[in-house]
Order: sequence, then structure tokens, then C-alpha cells
Amino acid sequence: MSEPRRRRSRADYERGLPDHHDPTAGFGGAAPARSALTLRLVLAVFGLVVCVGGGLGWLAVDELPAWPGIALLVLGAVAVVDIAVILRRKARGEPG
Repeated sequence: MSEPRRRRSRADYERGLPDHHDPTAGFGGAAPARSALTLRLVLAVFGLVVCVGGGLGWLAVDELPAWPGIALLVLGAVAVVDIAVILRRKARGEPG
């Protein structure tokens, strides 16, 4: 049976999660893979700025159809959700 669910600490993530199997562990001296949460956060913020700026800029021009601007604003909303998920994972103590 599996162990009871409890909140994982930073030490748990540094040690590695149970039942995780890395087939390349120790092969050729490769370092273990790490999550790139900070890079993902930077890219999500960049996407948010570009999408919101582009969407508002597109909607500011009267001769253009509105749907591309709305699509960019929707992608900006997706970036906001992604940023919230990343910040939650970082606050929980996951490395990266």
C-alpha cells in the first residue's frame, strides 16, 4: 500500500519523490533533472505582457477585426493562471 498523504516539504522534493524512477540516473555522470519553475515564470510573465499589450493595441485600431485582439487577451488570462500555479508551487517549496 502507499504511504499516507501528507504535505511535502522542501526536503522531500530535494530528496526525490517516492516511486520516481529515472532510467538515466547515474548514466554517464548526468546530473538529475530539475524543474525550471523560475524560467517558466519568466516566460509566463513575458507572454502576459506581450499578449495583453498586443491585444489592447489590436483593439485600439478601429479598422481591424476584434477577434484577434480578444484571442490575445484570452491567452493573457491563461498566462495569469499559469503564473498563479507556478507561484503556488514555488511557495510550496518545489525546487526550480
